Amino acid sequence: MRLSREQSREETRRKLLASASELFAERGVNGTSIEQIAERAGYTRGAFYGNFDGKHELVVALLTRRTERAREELAEICGRATSSEHLTSLLHAWHRDHAEHQESWLALRLELLLYALRNPEIRPLLAQRELFARDAITEGVRRELVRRDAGPPADPKLLSMIVHALEDGLLVQRLLTPDDVDDRTATDAVTLLLDSWAALDTRKKD
Repeated sequence: MRLSREQSREETRRKLLASASELFAERGVNGTSIEQIAERAGYTRGAFYGNFDGKHELVVALLTRRTERAREELAEICGRATSSEHLTSLLHAWHRDHAEHQESWLALRLELLLYALRNPEIRPLLAQRELFARDAITEGVRRELVRRDAGPPADPKLLSMIVHALEDGLLVQRLLTPDDVDDRTATDAVTLLLDSWAALDTRKKD
């Protein structure tokens, strides 16, 4: 079946993004050229510029696509969960399924953060990605506190930032001390936080 022009363009972008993801993790963002990205994907330099203005735009697209995919998967899991215990079980399975890719994702993310440090003009774009992820977490925190029949003990946006920072930190800890952090640790830690926040609900003390 012949692809439409839009489908063909999307397929080209997908392959370029996959190529860039691999090369950035292997060589770093600064150590990877546009020609190398295009070559590994099986395209020309012209095909790259037909889809991206430059490396900056590709970096943002890479992070955005990864974030959107994770958000969609987690939203689907939350929609299936019938209780807090069921959600914990589903999240354990999700983390287990993604465990084999965590090291390459961390390498890629750290490379992109270093790129932002060296290129201040891209920081607002990466900040948008972080806010996008935190917005998704905020909704999850609200939903799970309601499931526990509790209100947030602080601004849900602050709570989501705490969860986001915790997950990031545990990802690094898993890389450095894998015997201490497994695919259940992040879910168990967030569950502990949610249970603690629910216990702080002042309404239950009235």
